[in-house]
Amino acid sequence: MVRERGRSVQGKFLRVGVLIPAEGQARVGLITSKRVGGAVIRNRVRRRLREIFRACLPEIADGRWVVIVAKPPAAEASFEELRGEWLLLARRLSILPPLP
Repeated sequence: MVRERGRSVQGKFLRVGVLIPAEGQARVGLITSKRVGGAVIRNRVRRRLREIFRACLPEIADGRWVVIVAKPPAAEASFEELRGEWLLLARRLSILPPLP
């Protein structure tokens, strides 16, 4: 549903899609395919992305559905690189408020 009716942008490590379907708390879906790496690598990338999203959750407006797709270079990215790209893409999609 997010793919068909939402908007998305992509960077080097992530592709982020967003849809504003209804009221309620913001929700996130994480996708890490086998192209990212083995199970240990994919789980590490998912843990990092969950923590990044959790830290930003108070700033995200209610009713947003967010899908984050990890691209293969995300396996080699540091936490700060993933966080920086997430913040950039989320602001581009108006998921997060712009910087002051």
